[in-house]
Amino acid sequence: MTTALISVSDKTGIVDFARALNALGVRLVSTGGTARLLADQGLPVSEVAELTGFPEMLDGRVKTLHPNVHGALLARRDVPEHMAAIERHGIGTIELLVVNLYPFESAVAKPDCTLEDAIENIDIGGPAMVRSAAKNWKDVAVLTDAAQYDGVLAELRDSGRVSDATRFTLAVSAFNRISNYDGAISDYLSSLQPDGTRSPFPAQTNGRFVKMQDLRYGENPHQRAAFYRDLHPAPGSLATARQLQGKELSYNNIADADAAWECVKSFEAPACVIVKHANPCGVAVGATIEEAYAKAWKTDPTSAYGGIVALNRPLDGDTARRIGAHKQFVEVLMAPGFTDEARAIFAAKANARLLEIALPPGGATDWLNGRNLMDTKRVGSGLLMQTADNREVRRDELKVLTKVKPSDAQLDDLLFAWTVAKYVKSNAIVFCAGGMTLGVGAGQMSRIDSARIASIKAENAGLSLTGSAVASDAFFPFRDGLDVVAEAGATCVIQPGGSMRDDEVIAAADERGIAMVFTGARHFRH
Repeated sequence: MTTALISVSDKTGIVDFARALNALGVRLVSTGGTARLLADQGLPVSEVAELTGFPEMLDGRVKTLHPNVHGALLARRDVPEHMAAIERHGIGTIELLVVNLYPFESAVAKPDCTLEDAIENIDIGGPAMVRSAAKNWKDVAVLTDAAQYDGVLAELRDSGRVSDATRFTLAVSAFNRISNYDGAISDYLSSLQPDGTRSPFPAQTNGRFVKMQDLRYGENPHQRAAFYRDLHPAPGSLATARQLQGKELSYNNIADADAAWECVKSFEAPACVIVKHANPCGVAVGATIEEAYAKAWKTDPTSAYGGIVALNRPLDGDTARRIGAHKQFVEVLMAPGFTDEARAIFAAKANARLLEIALPPGGATDWLNGRNLMDTKRVGSGLLMQTADNREVRRDELKVLTKVKPSDAQLDDLLFAWTVAKYVKSNAIVFCAGGMTLGVGAGQMSRIDSARIASIKAENAGLSLTGSAVASDAFFPFRDGLDVVAEAGATCVIQPGGSMRDDEVIAAADERGIAMVFTGARHFRH
C-alpha cells in the first residue's frame, strides 16, 4: 500500500488513523478541510490539487472529479492495458480511500432546514469516489465509517495489506452507504410539496433496513424468514432489544413480542401485558410490577401459558418468583431491566428468552417517543402505507351522551379498557375493572361474537363482570352488542360513536342504566 486518499466530513478518529498510516509509510493525499486538519497536526499531506493538477473550484463542488483520482482508483492491477494506460497519462495508484459524506441526513432532520440547505449538503465527489473504489475492491480498500479504522490498521500492521475478504466486506458496506445516502435524498426531495411543506407520503419511498438475523423459519416451517431493523432504530423499540438468555427468537416470537411491547409502553403506571398469537390475553397495572403481572395472569391463565410477557419496569426477584409459582411457560419475557436475583431465578429456565430493552432518554415515562411513525403492509405487488395509530384520547375529550354519567373510577377503567382495545385485533371487545382486563374478545367477523367470547373468557377464568367497564374498538352498529355486554354485567361503555344508529344504542344504554362515552376515534387493527 503506497497511497491513501482521505476526504471526510466527520473528522472523528481521522487524525489518529492518518498518523498510523503515515507511520506505516503510506503517502497521505487529502482535500480541503481534512488536509488542513492533518497538516495542522504536523502530518505530511498532499492536497488533492497536487494530484489532479487542477484547483478546487465552485466552493468545493469540484475537487475530486478528475481522471487522476478515478483512474487511480479504478485501474485494475491485473490488467496490463489498465496499468499501461495510467502510466501513459502519468496517473499513480490509490490503494486506500477514506471518505464519509456530507451530512445530508442530519441536515434535513433539522426543523429549520431549507431546500437550499439540503441541496448544498448533497455530496457529489464523495459518492463518485466511493463507487469507483468499491467497484475495484480487489485492488482498493474503501472506508466509509470511523468504526472501520481499527480493523484495517490491525491488518496493515500484521501483514502490510488489507485482506481480500476485508476489502470485499468494506466494498459492500460502501455500496450500502451510497444506497442509503441516495435513498435519503430521494425520500426528502420526493416529499416536498409546491408550498414548501413535506408530505409523510413521498412520491417515491425507499425503505432502508439492516438484517439483524436469519430466522429458523417464518410463521410456518415451510416459510423462510429474517429479521431486519430500521437503519436508525428508535430508542426503546423492539429492534434495540438485547437478548440475555434463551433460544433463538422465532418469527412468531418477534411479531408477538412487538405487539406486547407496544401495548405495555402505553401505560405510565407499572404494567404487564401478556400476548398470545398477536392479541393481549391479559393486561394490568398495579402499584408494583409484581402486582401488575399477577393481575394480568389472572385474566386468562390458560392462554397465558406459552405467551409473551412484557413489563414496563425492571423484573425483580419477587416478580420472577411469582411467575415461577404459576408454573407458567414463558416464550419471551421483556423488560427494561432484570435484577441479578431475577436473572438467577430464570437461569434455571434455559429455554425462556429474556429481552432487555433500554429505557429511552426521557426515562420510563418517555416510551411513546420510541413508537413507529408509519405502518406498512405488503399487498400484491404493492405497499400500503399509513401514519401509525398513535392517537391518544384524553379524559376531557370524552363525550357522555347517556343519562347516567360515569364516576371518576369508571372513567379510569374506561380509559384503561380503551388503551387495551387499541392493541386487540378487530373486532375487539375488552372488559376491564380495577386496572386489569377481565375478558378479551378479538378478531371476530361480528362484534357481537367478540362480546360473547370476552364474556366466556371471563367465566372460564372465574372472574365476575358485574360492574365492569367495556371498550369497543369501533362503534356498535346495532343495540344487540350493547345488550350482550350489559347482560354480562358491564355498567359503563366506551366506544367511538359514529353509527347511523347511535341514537338507538344510546337509548339502549339509558334503558339499562349504563353510562356510555364516545371518543370520536376508532382503533381498527387488522
